[in-house]
Amino acid sequence: MTFYARHLFFCTNRRAEDADRPSCENCGASRLRAYAKTRIKELGMAGAGGVRVNTAGCLDRCEEGPCLVVYPEAVWYTYVDEEDLDEIIESHVINGRPVKRLFLPEPPETVARVIPAPVDEGG
Repeated sequence: MTFYARHLFFCTNRRAEDADRPSCENCGASRLRAYAKTRIKELGMAGAGGVRVNTAGCLDRCEEGPCLVVYPEAVWYTYVDEEDLDEIIESHVINGRPVKRLFLPEPPETVARVIPAPVDEGG
């Protein structure tokens, strides 16, 4: 059993406005992460056995807009506003139905690359 049923990681990396690549923070990621965290608390879902909303550094999906990843399913999303986050929370976090319209595309280089699960050596 895991400590949290679901874990939401929001990229909040900030690059300079004139950087070669965009960054999630320049799209309001911290503000929207705070919104999602507040909503999860208001819904009584925060804490052990529930949902954790965390800040992450760069998740390296910069060109695809602000992003978050939901575990344990490893579903990657982009979002624009509170309405998108409400939909992710309602559909995916509460009801277990990922929101396909907000999926980030699967990067071609990771489709064929599968890392095997760790082997339990019986400690």
